[in-house]
Amino acid sequence: MPPNSAETLPLSRRHFLELALGAALLGRLPAGAQTALLAGRVRLRQLGLAIGSLPPGPLNAITDVEGVRVGQVTLIAGEGPLVIGKGPVRTGVTAILPHGGVLSRESVLAADFTLNGNGELTGVGPLRRSGWLGAPILFTDTGSVGAAYDAALGYMLERDPEALSGMLRPEPVVGETWADFLHDTAGRHLHAEHVRQALDEAKGGPVEEGCTGGGTGMRAYEFKAGTGTASRQVECEDRRYTVGLLVQANHGRRAQLIIDGVPVGREIADLLPERPDQPKSMLAVVATDAPLLPLQLRELAKRVGLGLARTGAISTQSSGDIFLAFSTAQRRGFALVQPLEVLADGQLTRLYQGVVEAAEEAILNSLTMAQTMSGRDGRIIHALPLDRLAEVLRRYGKIK
Repeated sequence: MPPNSAETLPLSRRHFLELALGAALLGRLPAGAQTALLAGRVRLRQLGLAIGSLPPGPLNAITDVEGVRVGQVTLIAGEGPLVIGKGPVRTGVTAILPHGGVLSRESVLAADFTLNGNGELTGVGPLRRSGWLGAPILFTDTGSVGAAYDAALGYMLERDPEALSGMLRPEPVVGETWADFLHDTAGRHLHAEHVRQALDEAKGGPVEEGCTGGGTGMRAYEFKAGTGTASRQVECEDRRYTVGLLVQANHGRRAQLIIDGVPVGREIADLLPERPDQPKSMLAVVATDAPLLPLQLRELAKRVGLGLARTGAISTQSSGDIFLAFSTAQRRGFALVQPLEVLADGQLTRLYQGVVEAAEEAILNSLTMAQTMSGRDGRIIHALPLDRLAEVLRRYGKIK
């Protein structure tokens, strides 16, 4: 155990269970999703509400984009008063890999967009200069950025010792949001072995949501939130493309919360944290298999802000709302000249719609899947009560 660390044990992510929830939920679910279901937590669509008009992918997750992998490690330890370096600990890391190969040798086109910059997304310098992403993406809490970056760089160099020898020199991309309401941020409890586990175990398939990975200590609209994901399938002339998102939601005041146009935050105005705190940030990764250039991918990343706004957020001065988009359609090798396929700009509008709808639903999934959590100094963030949410949605004619 590294020094100054709580005795934190990553939650198991390897066991699956066949479950059905009515006709809407079938298939194999990760252990964290099993726990959420047993606690009465479900994804938004299991409540009977579908966001937008485009169809989701089979998993309604970022991993619907072929090749994309997600790995998460969740660290939860301790209760009671804050003791810096000991806890309580409410953190973790989420790793997003565009494919299962060696990213520094087979980079993908990418771009980023900052809606409001009171936050951090490290390693985007090479991406902005070249338009290529050749490293993992990691989401965690504010105090863990350095540990995540260092461990990810070690992971990259083990897989490709020449990763920093070329012209591109890719760097790990690490985003953070502020978990200090529940977590011992200054204790820096995320360590290299946790990051390596998330990277090594990253896989396709269902993605755990709510109080998982980097989203463990986060909240949105003063309800417990964290990690959320969604996807959309988009028809562009005779081709079908997929757009998938993963968010780390940690933003918004209660009165702002809107779900499919319903002012849920005003209808469920209680269950507020006893100690008020400033709304913070939201991170998002957009993945698509559509062949796009970096300028086009930046336009996709921008549209995450519209999905964020549809849930009621205004991107406050204190918020770090930072988004990244990448395309898996083609990879950069070592060829001196490499032809690229590019989707015409006239086809982008449907992809924009997919991003907006998936961003909105991913944020809401982070809320409906998260469970009530206590943390440092006895502070509590309540989960969005799904029975009351369903009653409000029925009253407004959104579900039956």
